[in-house]
Amino acid sequence: MTRSRPASPLPLLFLIPGLLPLAGCSREASQDYADRVEIRRTSFGVPHILAEDLGAMAYGLAWAHMEDYGRLVVERLTMARGELARHQGEESVESDFWWRRRYEQAVRAYPTLDADARRIYEGYAAAVNRFVELHPDRVQAWARSDFTGVDVAAHWVDETLDGATRRFTSSQARRRAAADSAEASGDGSNAWALGPSRTASGHSILVRNPHLSWGAGRYSAYYEAHITVPEVIDFYGDFRVGYPMYFNGGFNRNLGWSTTNNSPDVEEFYSLAVDPEDPGAYLLDGQSIALQRTEIRIAVGGGPDSASVTREFFDTEIGPVVDRTADTVYVVRSADWGEYRRTEQFLRMMQASSLEEWKDAMRLRAMKESNFTYADGAGNIFYVWNAAIPLLPHPSGGDTVAIPVSSRREVWQELVPFDSLPQLLNPASGYLHNENDSFHYTNLEHPLETPSLPAAWPERSLRLRSQLALELLHSANDATLTEVVDLKNSPRMLLADRVKDDLVSAVLASRPSGEEARAIDVLAAWDNTARADSRGAALFELWAHRYDELGGDYERPWDPASPTTTPAGLDDPHLAARAFSVAVQQAVGDYGNWDVAWGDVHRVRWGEVDAPASGCPASLGCFRHLAFEPDADGLLKAYSGDAWILAVEFDTIPRALSILVFGETGDPESPHFDDQTEMFATGRMKPVAFTEEEIEADLVRRYRPGH
Repeated sequence: MTRSRPASPLPLLFLIPGLLPLAGCSREASQDYADRVEIRRTSFGVPHILAEDLGAMAYGLAWAHMEDYGRLVVERLTMARGELARHQGEESVESDFWWRRRYEQAVRAYPTLDADARRIYEGYAAAVNRFVELHPDRVQAWARSDFTGVDVAAHWVDETLDGATRRFTSSQARRRAAADSAEASGDGSNAWALGPSRTASGHSILVRNPHLSWGAGRYSAYYEAHITVPEVIDFYGDFRVGYPMYFNGGFNRNLGWSTTNNSPDVEEFYSLAVDPEDPGAYLLDGQSIALQRTEIRIAVGGGPDSASVTREFFDTEIGPVVDRTADTVYVVRSADWGEYRRTEQFLRMMQASSLEEWKDAMRLRAMKESNFTYADGAGNIFYVWNAAIPLLPHPSGGDTVAIPVSSRREVWQELVPFDSLPQLLNPASGYLHNENDSFHYTNLEHPLETPSLPAAWPERSLRLRSQLALELLHSANDATLTEVVDLKNSPRMLLADRVKDDLVSAVLASRPSGEEARAIDVLAAWDNTARADSRGAALFELWAHRYDELGGDYERPWDPASPTTTPAGLDDPHLAARAFSVAVQQAVGDYGNWDVAWGDVHRVRWGEVDAPASGCPASLGCFRHLAFEPDADGLLKAYSGDAWILAVEFDTIPRALSILVFGETGDPESPHFDDQTEMFATGRMKPVAFTEEEIEADLVRRYRPGH
């Protein structure tokens, strides 16, 4: 055996060492940015940023974010540099360790990033700093005006590694414990694209409908905005609070896209033998290679009571160490680790004027995940199951099995090429869809097959929400933009279509009497929707939960051979009847009546709005997905689901409608906190102002930020 110095990292893990973060922006520089950008606010508080350059554009966008969510932006940027525990105490220590590791990567990577991306980051940071200086009463008392472009870049880091590592280490702990002792939530998003053959105008239509928790809290809220730098960029869409660009979707004059989660497996876990002669080294290709050690210290609290916590982290040339035993080191190799070019990719996508230019931007591969559904003014519709998915020289271990390796040849080195990913362009039947299920049924008449390349491809899936989407899309012939929105807002509950007849038969066979007999008659007459005025829907929901809790199942489970008609039926009629009896009693106890209308107990409550809801959880087969939780008065309030909806038709000038359920600001005192909520509850949307003429016609306020 020979000994050597640590080898150079394998491809995709290389970072330039040891460069320090840039200093905060001066007041003079901030004023210079402000002179080059104007914010125009239209109805509902939507900001239209008009700037002379990309740095000034980011300054304007950040200023709008600070006006509407200042405290959240400060918290998230402080979090990104791993300093929340200074201000929030021990509860933020784990978060700080997680982010500090990423922050040190960002410091090293920052000088290598695209110049336009750095200009965007620095303009964003400059606006945050200037706002903190001018409006200390609108941010935390501890907020400082010293944020840098690195802080903003560090906020946009890998999001897949942590969850996969948790699942792996949990499985390892269970496995070791066993050895020692001799061992659908339905959430997601929707995306549609209709080609010219499906629309009344002969122009393609795109629908973007991401789902998110409505309370911004510690999360990044959707934020509707329009950014324009003449001859450089003109894009309308969603911009998450605290980021200049992040999982964006929307449109420019020529094209647009939507994203839905696909959760690809972009990492693999490996096990390396510890050098028996040196516990601080591992063996690879016959060499003993020292583990790379990093010590991180986190400050906890401030003032005389401040303290600190120190922790060691270890890395290998393959990737970070996630677990260790006396003779084995477990590491994860991720395509996402150390990736900081996502803003560059989204910028290039926003600037694209054709499908080929857009696909060239996608080939940057900085965006490691998400389904992308695309439409453009040339009449193209396109779908890609986007993933930086490794080409594997071995079967995938998933998130539970570490592949033992002793040579670099046994470790994955390359990604599946972008053009080999599952994708579909302009299917003859004229539509594309995704609701977070696998890519196989993106178009039912032209199903996609699993590629033969060795990689961790998803299994076939098509849940009820996706099946309902296909039914709705098949009815979209010669559809107008408004009609497409009406389809998207369908209140149908597909689970009822599949099992209600069996349930009614089961209950009638049990010879019900009294309230149960009257209740089953109401259920039989119910129209199988979660419309606000539907009577029977609330009772059916209680039954479905009880039947599931008691262990009931479908008579015919989902079958890939019948992907749009299964699951169906009930496997245990006696259990179904018993669950119904319990549901009737529960409805009387919870709601006062089993005949209550859906909207009487399911509410859209936000700010001053308290309106009946239309829509249901995706687990019940609703496309208009709303998740509910108990409120103080015992009724159910929507807290998640449809969050931002955009529908755009690519005419010569795009025409669009949108709705942002929780408004443009996190400030409950602002009129724009809840001014879109009742519109959403009733299925209405607002017209988008995109052209200069439309903006001027709807203008409420214009100003230069920071003056």
